Amino acid sequence: MVEAKKIDSANSIIKANIENQDLEAKKDKIAKQIAKKAKVQGFRVGKVPVKVVKKMYASDIENDAISEAVRDILNEGLKELGIKDMIAEPDVVKFEKGEEKIEVEIKVYSRPEAEIEGYKECVPEIEKIEVSEEEINEELENIAKSMAEVKDSDKEIAEKGDIAVIDFKGYIDGKEMENGSANDYPLELGSNSFIPGFEEQITGMKVGESKKIKVTFPENYGAKELAGKEAEFEVTLKKIQEKIPAEINDDLAKKYLNKEDATLDDLKNHVKELILSRKKAEAFGPKKDEILECLVKKYEIDLPESVVEKELEIMINQEASKMSPAEIKELQENPEKVKELREKLLPEAKERVKLTFLVDAIAKKENVDVSDQELSQVIYYEALMQGQNPQDVIKYYQENNLLPVIKMNMIEEKLLNKLLEDKLEG
Repeated sequence: MVEAKKIDSANSIIKANIENQDLEAKKDKIAKQIAKKAKVQGFRVGKVPVKVVKKMYASDIENDAISEAVRDILNEGLKELGIKDMIAEPDVVKFEKGEEKIEVEIKVYSRPEAEIEGYKECVPEIEKIEVSEEEINEELENIAKSMAEVKDSDKEIAEKGDIAVIDFKGYIDGKEMENGSANDYPLELGSNSFIPGFEEQITGMKVGESKKIKVTFPENYGAKELAGKEAEFEVTLKKIQEKIPAEINDDLAKKYLNKEDATLDDLKNHVKELILSRKKAEAFGPKKDEILECLVKKYEIDLPESVVEKELEIMINQEASKMSPAEIKELQENPEKVKELREKLLPEAKERVKLTFLVDAIAKKENVDVSDQELSQVIYYEALMQGQNPQDVIKYYQENNLLPVIKMNMIEEKLLNKLLEDKLEG
């Protein structure tokens, strides 16, 4: 007989005994199934006596019979509890073999009940966000500059903002630097793309002029063999080029939006939306933290012990990754240290798990979800931005069961944006 009861809305316990006679019946059934296919010397396939099979595969048969009995108990208990989907693997917390029976207790974990009425009270007030004509025009000027045409200039003296086309050759301790020279190199003065002090010393040079420039490589320079070293460059200014900003008109709109029928008004509307999105992101950022903090304080829900434990393990591993080898060794050798760390991190682990279930419940109420296609697009884009192969990244996430975590983070972000957008629109 199976006894199943809920400890709370997220944790339940299932108790039952596996009687020896029931276990023997399962062993006979499994042995008969094996006997149909077993290949045993001296017997034809399908004609091996069950007692021979039971003797040859005694250990495997017993393990399979016990596993089947435990599964039966679990399924019957879940049915009695009305749990259709577990949110974590069940734990067998008691398994005691007696002379006549095996006592079994299984803990199961389900999605907790979350009463979330009034969650919109956690959404703070937010000032109306507007975009001025001045901001739009400033952004249009930036676009025009970004799509500027580079032309040779009649200027004789290089100024900040010009493109100085130079030949240069670098020396350290009188020896020519490896990869330290170039011809016809276009250097935008004021871009700070060269070693500090280099561009400033070219500013004011005349076309055709050659001079020696002394600089010091920064201490944190990427190439360690050059970090902190003094260098001398022989530089010749060959010509000056200027960036001529594009005209702000329909042609600019066509190029920037990559649409043949685009107009300046289309570009203005596009720019307005970009600025609006940027301003919302800036305004929403701190408000999102306020919402999450409020939700954690406002609601109390039952938490599945297994999920909390898993989150706690993740946090402990994260803390351990920041420790020195000596600290890790002490943690491994001193159970008290581990206990202290667990107690320190447990409240935050519970908050994280609580927040996950609250966000999930509110997202369902607000009809907020993330499709598999959206999930793949985000992973694909981020992989490309980091110079990684998207397929390799997706495979890694799948193998490490990280896709549900990423999806939940995306749902949280989408939900918070929706709540704040709704608040903004009144």
